Amino acid sequence: MHMKPVPPVLVVIAHGSRDPRHAATVHALVRRVRSLRPGLRVETGFLDFNIPSVHGVLESLAADGVVRDVVALPLLLTRAFHAKADIPAVLRDAPPQLRIRQAEVLGPSPLLLTALERRLYEAGLTSADRSSTGVVLASAGSTDPEAIAVIAEIAREWRRTGWCAVRPAFASASLPRTEDAVRELRALGCSRVAVAPYVLAPGFLPDRIARGAAEADVLADVLGPAPEVARVLLERYDSARTPALAAVGA
Repeated sequence: MHMKPVPPVLVVIAHGSRDPRHAATVHALVRRVRSLRPGLRVETGFLDFNIPSVHGVLESLAADGVVRDVVALPLLLTRAFHAKADIPAVLRDAPPQLRIRQAEVLGPSPLLLTALERRLYEAGLTSADRSSTGVVLASAGSTDPEAIAVIAEIAREWRRTGWCAVRPAFASASLPRTEDAVRELRALGCSRVAVAPYVLAPGFLPDRIARGAAEADVLADVLGPAPEVARVLLERYDSARTPALAAVGA
């Protein structure tokens, strides 16, 4: 009897944090992914601070003796240092019997813009507020110019959807800071200013964004386990798994 190939295991790779809210949010997101794709095996590994480690998850999969194909998905919004260096280095040290494909990072994606708007509306805005509201797209920040350029482009695209104005801001490594972007939007004449954290989970830098939003009218929550974020994870998984399935004759 012809057996249908088992789909590759999805290994979600999160950064990790000393803040327990980070891991809790990652696990909530992974639970939503599982609910959207019943039957898909989804594992979570952390680069630092939390367990299980990525290496530990991969060792466990290899020890199963059943799993061979893995899609490793960086839980990152931009292609910065972790996606370009840290994660590939960890994957190179994986057990040799595993065939691993690294999926693309989550952003940019129209679904993530939808998730950002979901959080803004949950925080109290309505569609009627759009034209009078300036939005700060507040990201963690990076020393990688490619990542910074992506955030700036997302802000430009988002502005075209009818907001009064959209300005990028960064919690570290780059300028402007959230509080400076809030003041700039006030000076532009936007009658309301909202801060939309473009981050996946709570932690040190998201807390800095929140402090910088003190003079804003609205502060949205982090993206977290928004359904749109879970759908992006599955889109990235599906794009990466297609070659893996072809390799096993699917």
